[in-house]
Amino acid sequence: MTTSNRPDPPPVRVLIFNEMAERYAAALAAFFPSVEFVCATTHAEALQHAADAQVLLAYAHDMSATLTAAAPKLHWIQALTTGVDAILGMPDLRPGIIVTSARGNHGPQMAEMAFLHMLTLARGARRMWRNQEEGIWERWPQPLLSQKTVTVVGIGAVAEALAKRCKAFDMTVLGVSSGERTLDNFDRIVGRDRLREAAAQADFLVLLVPYAAATKCIIDGNVLACMKPDAFLINLARGGVVDESALIASLQRHSIAGAGLDVFAVEPLPPSHPFWRMENVLISPHVGGLSSTYVEQLTPLLRANLSAYLQGRPEAMSNRVER
Repeated sequence: MTTSNRPDPPPVRVLIFNEMAERYAAALAAFFPSVEFVCATTHAEALQHAADAQVLLAYAHDMSATLTAAAPKLHWIQALTTGVDAILGMPDLRPGIIVTSARGNHGPQMAEMAFLHMLTLARGARRMWRNQEEGIWERWPQPLLSQKTVTVVGIGAVAEALAKRCKAFDMTVLGVSSGERTLDNFDRIVGRDRLREAAAQADFLVLLVPYAAATKCIIDGNVLACMKPDAFLINLARGGVVDESALIASLQRHSIAGAGLDVFAVEPLPPSHPFWRMENVLISPHVGGLSSTYVEQLTPLLRANLSAYLQGRPEAMSNRVER
């Protein structure tokens, strides 16, 4: 009987670059005892550990060309976000690197964020808060979501989660997608060529469409001009899908009632931006996709994809992004 003197291969190193890196590592380590998990909470820390990393888990917007260049052994990037445009936009990203997203895991929080914006805007909650601070007892008829129409632009898992909840509020739900189709909880889904028609029917125009060349400024002055004067725009997609100059003009003219904005063309939103000072705008700081249970929501996907990777079955990995 002969014994090989060859050393065991080094363990697969997974670099987790995130403020909750330790939680992700704890959720994965028990299932993959042979994997080395390295945690980093800052870009500088991630750079220190990148050289031997074969796998990188991080928000897409935290990625950089500097980081990927410092990881010559990198085989796979698992984005902890749905959108991966920040990764795909890196011109020097090596073609053999697999990219997967967290698509399909944000429905509950995104849908609830849409309702936060709809209810806050429709019911004048900011006015109530100011009155509370000043001790003013003021009453006015409260608008209902019931019987209102929500038009959702961009139909995917998040839109389906939102539509289900809208139906619980007795709302009419219209959808705008790349083509006409039928889905549960949608009264009708039309193609993008009928966007203006669908926007004209909306009490709430909710944007969930991915950002791409075809959707850049898809909500422009012409679409805004079709909206009712008592309608609200809610953008939970990407800042670039809205012509912000046209939106500011519409809000200043009061040609629409207001806007709830979670995303912006430039982030963080500069302190000098007009949106901050507009009474008919509700701002949230790009938190629509976040939740206090985000790690737990993503853990099943991460376990499944890491298992497939370790087994040498990249074709079995979920949410692979075509490059």
